[in-house]
Amino acid sequence: MVDRRAVITGLGVASAAGTGTEEFWAALIEGRKCLAANSIFDPAGFPCRAAGQIEGLSARKVVPKSYRKAVKVMARDIEVAVVAADLAFKDAGITTRADAENEMSVEPGRLGCNVGAGLICCELDELGLAAKTSVTDGKFDLGTWGHSGMTNLTPLWLLKYLPNMLSCHITIIHGAEGPSNCITCGATSGILSAAEAARWIARNAADVAVAGGAEAKLTPLGVLRQSLLGRLATDSNDRPESACRPFDATHAGTVMGEGGGLLIIEDADRAKARGIHAYAEIAGFGAACDPNGINVTEPNCGSLDLAVSKAIADAGITPGDIDLIVAQGTGVPGEDRCEAEAWEKVFGDDLPDIPAMAITGATGSMFAGQSGVTLVAGALAIWNQTVAPTVNFSSPDEGCRLSLGGERRKCDINYAVVGAFSVGGQSAACVLKRCES
Repeated sequence: MVDRRAVITGLGVASAAGTGTEEFWAALIEGRKCLAANSIFDPAGFPCRAAGQIEGLSARKVVPKSYRKAVKVMARDIEVAVVAADLAFKDAGITTRADAENEMSVEPGRLGCNVGAGLICCELDELGLAAKTSVTDGKFDLGTWGHSGMTNLTPLWLLKYLPNMLSCHITIIHGAEGPSNCITCGATSGILSAAEAARWIARNAADVAVAGGAEAKLTPLGVLRQSLLGRLATDSNDRPESACRPFDATHAGTVMGEGGGLLIIEDADRAKARGIHAYAEIAGFGAACDPNGINVTEPNCGSLDLAVSKAIADAGITPGDIDLIVAQGTGVPGEDRCEAEAWEKVFGDDLPDIPAMAITGATGSMFAGQSGVTLVAGALAIWNQTVAPTVNFSSPDEGCRLSLGGERRKCDINYAVVGAFSVGGQSAACVLKRCES
């Protein structure tokens, strides 16, 4: 795939396991239990009351003073992405338009942006108060709503909830005038976005790109939808920190989490010229789907084995070269089993010998933010040559042969593969390669 090599020079992450790479990685390798009782909204009446919440999140802390008014039209998903992007640029040592005191260190037309996003859930108080004005004799009147009710929404209301606004705000804040896109494919969005951005670099359409995914589906509507699908853990409201148990024999469902992981992807020669040692090289990608995934009531991992096989082939290596598997592990029993089978199809009897990790026990399922954050985790694992423990994993579910552990492991990691799948049948995988010092 490569004309020019694409490397990761900056990482930005915001999740229940921490904001910023130091806090996030420390939580992972220490095996911290970061899930808690939902305090984003009152979850009384919902069958699952555990959540993966980002503490102290505010885009106002990172945007230029001249842009702070725009935070009023940022849904929480957008704020997660804006914070993660700011952290990523700072981590890469790249100055952008957000830094008014310094000139941009990358040409605006050569700076791209591709952020995976979800379908943002609206805030019920805003929509509900407006809808109330169209209630006549106790019934909602669609005609009144269309004629005058909608005018009770703020004129910029819709701009808070368009998925492309994550990329939009980031490009405005940082002065990115190169390629820009938004991918909405659930938990695969981060990998797919990073894949496209890396190919911009490879074909010389950009020199630097910020890419990954973010979502904050922890809202009444978001929780309701996943509850109706029967995907949430309902057995651990009295011990929310242990509610999500990926691949464990006692797994009973997932926990919804907020999260965003954004990468600075850069031309390798450019990074070398400015003296930057990259976290990892983006070596290969693969994507697949399973049409049967449209039946969302049945477990499906979107032909993940095909996506992983494609990514390994795209990297020009074999399954035997992989030193680390970063699995998704939703904690939903049927999905975990489907995913474990997919990994075994690729690696066969060698699977138990390859170190593996999953982060959802610490973060919850982050949907469009999921694979962006797992890419960050994979890059940090290569950088530190360490496999993080899988939080809330004690003993494997029947048939799961992934080599997950409850303690950190020091390993030689030259190649890591990160996999993801979405409800609906989409899957994606990315191979990360250790950069020579």
